[in-house]
Amino acid sequence: MQIELNASMMCADYGHLEQEVRNLEQGGIDSFHIDIMDGRYVPNFAMSLNDLRYIAGATKKPLDIHLMIEHPSNNIGLFIKSLRKGDTVYIHPEAEYHPSTTLQSIINAGITPGIAITPGTSVETVMEMLRIVKKVLVMSVNPGNAGQMYLPYVGKKIIKLLAMKEDMDFEIYWDGACSADKILEFAPKGVRGFVLGTTLLFGKGKPYGEILQNIREMRF
Repeated sequence: MQIELNASMMCADYGHLEQEVRNLEQGGIDSFHIDIMDGRYVPNFAMSLNDLRYIAGATKKPLDIHLMIEHPSNNIGLFIKSLRKGDTVYIHPEAEYHPSTTLQSIINAGITPGIAITPGTSVETVMEMLRIVKKVLVMSVNPGNAGQMYLPYVGKKIIKLLAMKEDMDFEIYWDGACSADKILEFAPKGVRGFVLGTTLLFGKGKPYGEILQNIREMRF
């Protein structure tokens, strides 16, 4: 079974960011997940536009940009300008007055459109947007900080989305508290990719390549 493994770069060692990117790339990571937070939509500041530009210049691997910001339409052009075809931008629908307009700007730029769904966002409230996005990032923790505990009720939301994904033509990605048991449970059900942070990838004292290989060799 082929799954996508994405590195949550807000968890990386910023004192050696170039080496982190190189080690993850050599270890076989599929893409770099970049969380941008504005301190308003979520109670935290994380990565910046300059971090995005640096990583974009340091790798040819795809980038997944997760905009945890209010009214992303105000600055969507700044982010798109630094991206390439094959990259993805996720927005939170509830952070925007007219999210479909912002998604259309992403589509027009040749970037893959996605929405991110927090634990408190119901599938029903984003139903129409599921018809125009290619990726749905389901957060299994409340947005804003790494290292949080998994919220079990999110699993039922994923099951609901899995029943729709073929008809509406989108893929599902897992973000937050991503442990090996969650991959073993949800990858066979149809979740396409997993964002790896402190639970499974970073700060483990092992080479990234070894960790990623062990994940790919798990028996689904």
